[in-house]
Amino acid sequence: MPQLLIDERCFDFVDGDTVLDAARAAGIRIPTLCHHPDLGDVGSCRICLVEIEGSEHLVPACKHPASEGLHVRTHSPAAIAARRLILRLLVSQGGFHRHDSSRPQTEFDRLLAEYEVTPPDGEAPRYPVDSDPSPFLHVDLNQCILCSRCVRACSEVQGRFVWGLSSRGHEAHIEAGAGETLEQAGCEGCGACVAYCPTGALSDRIALDLPVVDRQVKTTCAYCGVGCQFDLNVIDDRVVRVTSNPDAPVNGMHLCVKGRYGFDYIHHPDRLSRPRVRREVLEGRARQPDEPRGEWVEVDWPTAMTLATSRFVEIHRQSGPDSVGFFSSAK
Repeated sequence: MPQLLIDERCFDFVDGDTVLDAARAAGIRIPTLCHHPDLGDVGSCRICLVEIEGSEHLVPACKHPASEGLHVRTHSPAAIAARRLILRLLVSQGGFHRHDSSRPQTEFDRLLAEYEVTPPDGEAPRYPVDSDPSPFLHVDLNQCILCSRCVRACSEVQGRFVWGLSSRGHEAHIEAGAGETLEQAGCEGCGACVAYCPTGALSDRIALDLPVVDRQVKTTCAYCGVGCQFDLNVIDDRVVRVTSNPDAPVNGMHLCVKGRYGFDYIHHPDRLSRPRVRREVLEGRARQPDEPRGEWVEVDWPTAMTLATSRFVEIHRQSGPDSVGFFSSAK
């Protein structure tokens, strides 16, 4: 197996690996922004710049192929200085806000803290905040760093091609459709762009004013039979948000609009949390033809299951297996 040298240590790598792949396989962290393992690489952010012995310039680890005998320095003074400069340039555009300690940190917030970069104060925003009427997504292009993860997530994960890059140079920005609203551009509200956004330029509208959550609980979606998993974000024993869990075996980061945003039924006052049966069924008697239906009585699960199964068994014995039928759905 071929080998390369990373930070003065020798590691194996697989043909076709990039320097970033080899480093991560070796447990060595190289910071990234535009890179995500679910998405195709574009090498646009340059945060993963590393030093290669014999090269005159720093190279992006996410695009540079690993090769036999390559000597890589991931945190050389030159690489660290370049990353810090890039981060300063990214926050120098107007309107980028400082992290509020009462809110969850984004990937970008953590990198700014790691490299001791502080966004400037008093910069006028370049774009309107909350610039789209989507009921699910909050858009603030002032926080966008043009990593294009939202563009690739929409096209590669969801297959909708809603987001794109528009204009050039200093005027470059992400845009829905041909300057349309998200709805007009065909957005399904799946939230994939939010899940992959590293800065909060795209965020869940429902989570805008949420503080740091108490805990996250991994669960399986109840809407259909696919078996998607995600994290329920909980504050004071109430689910306040759903976020993707990258380790979900069926869906990874991907969710549909119902799975990500349709969780309000959990605490709805009309939701039945325990089974109910008619009073005459609970009392074990048949209802007379002129007798009104009895009231619903709340029972525990063992009682409900015993009543249902005993009746099915009775019908089966009396009338045969073809007398029992079921309606079912994906849910």
